[in-house]
Amino acid sequence: MGAAAGEGGRGQVHDQARAMDRMYRHTRHLYDLTRRPYLLGRDAMIARMPVPAGGLVLEMACGTGRNLVEIARRHPTAQLCGFDISAEMLKTARANVARAGLSERIRLAEGDATAFDPVAAFGVSAFDVVCVSYALSMIPDWRAAIREGLRLTRPEGGFACADFGDAAGLGAPLRRGLHGWLGLFHVTPRHDLEAELTALPPGPAAR
Repeated sequence: MGAAAGEGGRGQVHDQARAMDRMYRHTRHLYDLTRRPYLLGRDAMIARMPVPAGGLVLEMACGTGRNLVEIARRHPTAQLCGFDISAEMLKTARANVARAGLSERIRLAEGDATAFDPVAAFGVSAFDVVCVSYALSMIPDWRAAIREGLRLTRPEGGFACADFGDAAGLGAPLRRGLHGWLGLFHVTPRHDLEAELTALPPGPAAR
């Protein structure tokens, strides 16, 4: 997450990493349990991902590794990689992957969603499917993260994402309450995310 251009960019990335580590140092242990009621798009995203047999999947901002484990179970011949800016979250991700018995199929690394080097981290340059789940709403330069995700996707591959909508159907009071609650966790719904994805040039399928 964060920007990554020059000294200023590296400083912003470092600050973002520290902020995420502070937030998740303790809450990471309960993250999946407490998010289950409202991160409702994760499994729908996973079900629609066009993972080929033996394919290579990358999750940007993989958090606790929950999605990677689910994808690995759904696609038993796939190889998976994930990265996150938070070293604290990656501690939980590694534990979850090991507990699921998937350490040989899921590799993890620390990295920034707006400027990630997959060759240095995993020894590959692109992936059959790249996904990002409920993270664009936490990444300051979320458009740069989308561009990076597309760059990391093979031309014939797929780019998948799930995130918060504008919640317009809830009505103004509930909508304000939801956005206030999400703000406590540095979450800002990107109201123009769908339009941004729809306007993408031809290339990897965005979902």
